[in-house]
Amino acid sequence: MSRRGWAATGVSVAALVAGGGLVAGELDSPVFGLAQGPYAKDPACARLADRYPDRLDGDTRDLVSFQGLAVWGHGEVELRCGVTPPAPTTDACVSVDGVDWVWRETAANGRRTLVTYGRSPAVEVSVADSVSHLDAVLLDLSHLVAPIKKGAKCLESSGS
Repeated sequence: MSRRGWAATGVSVAALVAGGGLVAGELDSPVFGLAQGPYAKDPACARLADRYPDRLDGDTRDLVSFQGLAVWGHGEVELRCGVTPPAPTTDACVSVDGVDWVWRETAANGRRTLVTYGRSPAVEVSVADSVSHLDAVLLDLSHLVAPIKKGAKCLESSGS
């Protein structure tokens, strides 16, 4: 084989090894299987990403390279900005410091999932059942997403 042939083979092998390393790293990533929301490129998500806390309920933020995603504690808490806002619903809702969160029914996967209501783009949060301070997590995340313009409330106060 000529020198040029060996050089091309060496470059191909190096690219394959590097690519394999990237795939292996992605498989080990805490966000493997976590897809970006359809509106993750919304400027509001970029502004939100600039404010992601380094720590959430004592857990450090994991390195994630996908736009609109944040993960803390090796997947204990996963945030997706840019999901489709929920339509009016009868699902359970909780208001935390002025941010309404709708509970989403999830399969028995050991997680609780909530999505902001009345904000576009919406933010979805998935929290492992092992997180014991869900209230503290929601408080911190409510402060984070509060700047996203609010257009509706899921909890209306009764006028009577």
